[in-house]
Amino acid sequence: KILLILGFLSTLAVIALIAVAVTQNKPLVKNIKYGIVLDAGSSHTNLYVYEWPAEKENDTGVVQQVEVCKVEGPGISGYSHATEKAGPSLAQCLQQAEEVIPSKQHQETPVYLGATAGMRLLSLENKSAADKVLSSVEKTLRSAPFNFQGARIISGQEEGAYGWITINYLLGNFKQVPYQRQSGWKKLLHSLKSISETSGALDLGGASTQITFVPNKFSSESPENLLYFRLYGKDYLVYTHSFLCYGKDQALQQKLARDLQTMENSSLLDPCFHQGYQRTINISDFFKNPCTSAKKKQLPFSQLYIQGEGDYQKCRRNIQKLFNKTNCPYSSCSFNEIYLPPLQGDFGAFSAFYFVMNFLNLTSDQSPIALDKVASTIESFCARPWHEVKTAYHQIKEKYLSEYCFSGAYILSLLENGYEFTEKNWQSIHFLGKIGSSDAGWTLGYMLNLTNMIPAEERAVPPLSHGSYVGLMVLCSLVLVSVLLFAWLLFHKPKCLQKGIV
Repeated sequence: KILLILGFLSTLAVIALIAVAVTQNKPLVKNIKYGIVLDAGSSHTNLYVYEWPAEKENDTGVVQQVEVCKVEGPGISGYSHATEKAGPSLAQCLQQAEEVIPSKQHQETPVYLGATAGMRLLSLENKSAADKVLSSVEKTLRSAPFNFQGARIISGQEEGAYGWITINYLLGNFKQVPYQRQSGWKKLLHSLKSISETSGALDLGGASTQITFVPNKFSSESPENLLYFRLYGKDYLVYTHSFLCYGKDQALQQKLARDLQTMENSSLLDPCFHQGYQRTINISDFFKNPCTSAKKKQLPFSQLYIQGEGDYQKCRRNIQKLFNKTNCPYSSCSFNEIYLPPLQGDFGAFSAFYFVMNFLNLTSDQSPIALDKVASTIESFCARPWHEVKTAYHQIKEKYLSEYCFSGAYILSLLENGYEFTEKNWQSIHFLGKIGSSDAGWTLGYMLNLTNMIPAEERAVPPLSHGSYVGLMVLCSLVLVSVLLFAWLLFHKPKCLQKGIV
C-alpha cells in the first residue's frame, strides 16, 4: 500500500509540474486588429492595410503597415468626366485587402478613404462632379465586406499634420525605441536631434505641398496655422501649412500659364525639359484648372507646342517667379504672404520629394550630400539630351521621365526660395521613402489618430502571475522531492534507524 501511495504521489507531482509549465508558457493568442486607409491622391490612389494589437499603449494604438496596393489608373479626381467609374477602379485593391485580412475579421475592419489636393481642386472647379466621384467611391466601399467608415476630402492641414505624426511615430519620437534596435540612418537622425524632440515633415504631392514642424518659439501671429495634438501622453503644438497648387504637377501648370502670358506664337522653348523633347498641350483644357484659371488669356492659337531646351539655370529663374516674396505681413514668411516660424530641427521629406530625389541618386543618408552637389547633379541631368535620357531609362513612363528635370529644379526652388533652407541647414533634410516596413506619408498618422477612438481591449495575460507560477512550481517540486526522499529512506534505512529499531 505504501508503494502504491508513493507511486501515486510521485506521478501526481510530475503531472502537476508539467501541466503548470505547459499552461503558463503556452503562446498567448495575438489579438490583432486591422484597418484600411485609401490615399486618394491627385495622380493615383494607394490602399494601405494596417494592423495593431487590440491593447493600446499610453492611449495610442501601436500600428504598422502590412500591405500596400497601388490602384491602376488615375487618381479618383481623374474620373470627373466618367464619375461612375471612380468606385469600381478600387475593386482590385479591395480584393487584395480581403486576402490579407482574415475573413472572420472582415466585418469589424474599418475602411476609410481620404482624398487630397486633386479632389480639393475638383471640388473648387466642379463641386457636382466631385460629389458624384465620392458617391461612386462610397458605393464601392460599402459593397466590400469591411466596416465602411467614410470617404471624404481631407484638408491640407490634416494632410500635413498626419504626415508629421507618421514620420515621428516611425522614428520613435513619441514612444522611444531602444537605441540598439535602431540602425543606419535612424541612428543618424537620432544623433542629429536638435533642441526639438520631434522631426519636421515635408510632403510634396502632385497638387499640393505641406510643411509641418514644432517651432522653437510659439507666436500668436498666425493661430490658424497651429494645431494641437495629444499623443502617447504628451502634448504637441505644431505649425503646419498646405500650399494648394504647389504640388509638382500643378507647379508645372502654373509655370506654363505664366509662360503663355508673353507668347505671340504657339511654340515654346522650355528650359525645364530636355533638349530634343517635344510635347503638345490643348489650350482649351489648360485654363479650366483652378490653379491656372486666374491667368486665363485669349490666345491666337489652340495648341501649345513645347520644345525642350535643357537649361537648368534658366529653369530655376522661371520657377522662382512662382514664389511671391515681395510682401510679408508677419515677422517671417515662406511665400505668398504666409507666416513661417524659423525652421527648427530635422525634417523628413517624403512622397514626391523622395521619389524625385531618389531617381536622381540624391537620397543617401550615410553621407549627406551638400546642397551645391545636389544642384550640380540636377543641372547635369537637365543638360542631357532627351534621346540619351530616354535610352538610359527606357523602363520609366515617358511622362514621368520627361518631368524629372523640372521636378528636381522645382524641389530645390521650393526648399531654398520658398522655405529658405540654406547650405547651413540643408543636411537637416532627410529624404524618406519607407521607414522600416511602412511608407512615409499621411495615411499611417491618420490610422494612428483613428485608433485613439477605438476602445482598448484587455491585454492577453498568462493564467498565473509570475509570483504564483514560481510558488506553484516550487511547491510541486518540494512534494516530488519529499516523496522520493521518503521512498529512499523506506528502502535504504540508515544504520542509526536500524539500531534504534533493534
